[in-house]
Amino acid sequence: MDKMNHSSAEAEAETIEPLRYLSKGEAAAIETELLKDYRFGQQQLVEIWGQACAVAIAKAYPLSSLGKKQPTVLVICGPEQNGSIGLVCARHLRMFEYEPTIYLPKRSTQSLHQDFTVQCEKMDIPFLSYLPTEVQLINDAYNLLIDAMLGPEADCSNIKEPYSGILVTLKQVNVPIVSVDVPSGWDAEEPSQGGISPDVLISLTAPKKCAMSFSGKHFLAGRFLPYDIQKKYELNIPEYPGTDCTIEL
Repeated sequence: MDKMNHSSAEAEAETIEPLRYLSKGEAAAIETELLKDYRFGQQQLVEIWGQACAVAIAKAYPLSSLGKKQPTVLVICGPEQNGSIGLVCARHLRMFEYEPTIYLPKRSTQSLHQDFTVQCEKMDIPFLSYLPTEVQLINDAYNLLIDAMLGPEADCSNIKEPYSGILVTLKQVNVPIVSVDVPSGWDAEEPSQGGISPDVLISLTAPKKCAMSFSGKHFLAGRFLPYDIQKKYELNIPEYPGTDCTIEL
């Protein structure tokens, strides 16, 4: 009897398809379908992703685990969608009783990005005017750092200032780094080529190909994804526990 149960369990395990890792083109196609065919709004998607990122961060680094007296977090936000997600994440972290500070190297001209910036300002979340180049100042001031800077759309072979300089600083910090979707300086489809080394990666919708080489703690935030899209792209997303909006892979 035990042998039969064992063999049936083995057969069941063999039928579970591996999680799909997306190319840059596939990720863009899924987002286009969500916006056009499923009538999701851009602001809606960014809000869902940003909140899920904050939940994943709270799971990885609960308030009770933080080493410093104040639960300080530095959130570095780029000018594109990844930066908007970082702004939403910072707002939700504030609601979860963390103390985020935002560094926005360049103010974006996108109205959505500006709206999320205002929401953070109205929550009395402080904004840094510059990032200290003296790494010890960052290590002393913050428990962890959220990298929402460049994201999957960035051309990692042509990173310009101020972002190239920020990456140099990020490679030297000792506090844990959490990257949103694609670590800054990484190509979405390739393993890291001397980029930053985050401790935690939060993939959005489905992991990108670069995450196949990631060895840290890896979360997925994409529970909202319609079943038809999951099936069409053969994403094979594992079952989320309970009512959670994130899952640790």
